[in-house]
Amino acid sequence: MILLTFFIGLIANFIGYVPPGNINLTLVKITINRGMKQALQFIIAFSIVEFFFTYIIMYAAKWLSGQVKLDILIDWVMVVLFTTLGTITWLHRNKPPAPKYSDTASLRYGLLMGFLNPVQVPFWMITGTYLITHEWIAVGWLALIIFSLGSAAGAFLCLFLYARFAQYVQSKFALSNRIINTAIAILFFAFAAYHVVKRIYLATHPPKKTEQVYLQKQL
Repeated sequence: MILLTFFIGLIANFIGYVPPGNINLTLVKITINRGMKQALQFIIAFSIVEFFFTYIIMYAAKWLSGQVKLDILIDWVMVVLFTTLGTITWLHRNKPPAPKYSDTASLRYGLLMGFLNPVQVPFWMITGTYLITHEWIAVGWLALIIFSLGSAAGAFLCLFLYARFAQYVQSKFALSNRIINTAIAILFFAFAAYHVVKRIYLATHPPKKTEQVYLQKQL
């Protein structure tokens, strides 16, 4: 049961980081601009934070699902985060990579991005509640620790593959840092725009009360 709990956490979080987002796009930028060593430091630091993040969210999943304004807050935080990342990437798109980086620069960046990862809150609220409700995992502290270790391993594995893929694309197609950074900046801005449009749409087309009750029961 312990091994199964670990692998469920690994698979769930691996899938969670497959779609492009603020974390894997930031990692791609680090891999291309700073190299694989710095990328690994980022991944390790981020995965450590992911362990604690997963445990806390899973432990408080039921309480968080009852906070009706939480999704609004998360969306606007993501707008600010994506806009900031996009602006920084855009402003530095023409700058050549620094010849040398601090040994702890990417470690600190990984820790910071681990905490600035609000999109994981609704992910674990939905995924975690589903897994617990259907008795795929237990709710004891030991089971949640094992599950969170699997979650950290899943994040590490998926991000490591992202870094390797970014390294492969750069070497295979000989793309300049300017082109890659510009593309990443545009994606950041696109994700920010998506969350703005989403909030505007939901504000002008609020779900019916019955739909809200149903969604809360699903969470």
